[in-house]
Amino acid sequence: MEFTGGGRLEVRITGADVGKRVSVRYVTDSAATDARFTDAVGVLTSWDAGVLLITRKSGESVRIAESSLAAGKVVPAAPARRRGPAATFPELARVTARAWPPVESERLGEWTLRAAGGFTRRANSALPLGDPGLPVPEALTRVREWYADRGLPAYVQAATGAEGTQELLCAALERLGWRREVSAELRTGALAPVGDLDADVSAVRLSRAVDEPWLRRYGRTGEPGPAARKVLASGPGVWFASVAGTGGVPEAVGRCVVDGRWAGFMAVEVDPAHRRRGLATSVMTALARRALDEGASAAWLQVETDNDGARALYDGMGFAVHHHYHHYRWAEA
Repeated sequence: MEFTGGGRLEVRITGADVGKRVSVRYVTDSAATDARFTDAVGVLTSWDAGVLLITRKSGESVRIAESSLAAGKVVPAAPARRRGPAATFPELARVTARAWPPVESERLGEWTLRAAGGFTRRANSALPLGDPGLPVPEALTRVREWYADRGLPAYVQAATGAEGTQELLCAALERLGWRREVSAELRTGALAPVGDLDADVSAVRLSRAVDEPWLRRYGRTGEPGPAARKVLASGPGVWFASVAGTGGVPEAVGRCVVDGRWAGFMAVEVDPAHRRRGLATSVMTALARRALDEGASAAWLQVETDNDGARALYDGMGFAVHHHYHHYRWAEA
């Protein structure tokens, strides 16, 4: 975004540009001697009653008074990343969904309603990839009813920050009373560099089946029920990794799903008493080597935006953010 140089600042966007990626400059402190400006880039998701709503790639919404606009223009989609595997949002959304399958699902047009007894939001949320066959408010009512019938909170998973993501749907969810509860990054990278890391994999055991020691280290569930076991064990080609520990609980675990060219890394957990020893790297390297043997060449993983330690680890492995995804929960009155 550039509003500098000799050209005059102009507002070259209108309400007809809703749904497009825009760049704007606006006044944030009109009382100052010299007007202070702030810039924003994102998808223009609404322009109503003199207020613009811009959704940034992170999913953050910025409200801007029309009267404060100093400049604005439509900008092209962000350029494709120059490193790592090329992938579209729909492809990645479907690959990641297959890697964490629900116990029960039902179609609503091109949306998928997913349930797994409440085990993780990913397996208990609506995945909207296309037209639900109904106006969005009516579709969301159906979503709420479907989850209520199962005694579960209603969630919708939606994405921002890449070509073809769902900024307009995210804005509609917030407008209709849904609240963003958690956000995560979907990262991609080349698989071979992970397999080539100089990591000690001699203590990493790989298995096709999840066992009791692995489940005891996995931190996302207490006593795992049938739904958790089914979700974890299902997928196109599932591998479990563990590093033996004392008392029958591994020092580290991980899960990888091989699906065509993609290898997805999940559930990488390390005993807090054994962190900073490279165990997470060893687990991922061992899994990457097995996935390479099975023909995969690209990798993906998901990490919550507040997990700074994991994000730093994945930065060092060459993983870069492809898009962000968010879970919106129906905020009951």
